[in-house]
Amino acid sequence: MMAVEHMPIKDWYSILGADPSANMSDLKQKYQKLILKYHPDKQSTDVPAGTVEERVQKFIEIDQAWKILGNEETKREYDLQRCEDDLRSIGPVDAQVYLEEMSWNEDDHSFYLSCRCGGKYSVSKDEAEEVNLISCDTCSLIIELLHHN
Repeated sequence: MMAVEHMPIKDWYSILGADPSANMSDLKQKYQKLILKYHPDKQSTDVPAGTVEERVQKFIEIDQAWKILGNEETKREYDLQRCEDDLRSIGPVDAQVYLEEMSWNEDDHSFYLSCRCGGKYSVSKDEAEEVNLISCDTCSLIIELLHHN
């Protein structure tokens, strides 16, 4: 089986000049400020053509960032992908596990699996369908959550 190269995702937060922990109101405010600054209709006519093109590209990027971060659903998916990318950079996957192999914790409505270090891998019921990588809460080991097709 051939390994699939994972493409890093664009950092939409940095494009808006926002912190990933920013709330929706802050994101919207940053978006509105930038979109006005880079809007093609707001550009000076005496600017060199190359600069105009750069500003148009920046305008398009800002608009794309808002399309992802301005919607709760796409923002949540993007944040999960960022988290997964962060986990991939920590280290290799230690094991592959199907959700059915994990135990159910009724108290916090999550699935868990004990790690060989004594810690545990845990994923909420809501995230279980979307998350692919889970890190141990004690060490740096990571498991890949497999989904039946």
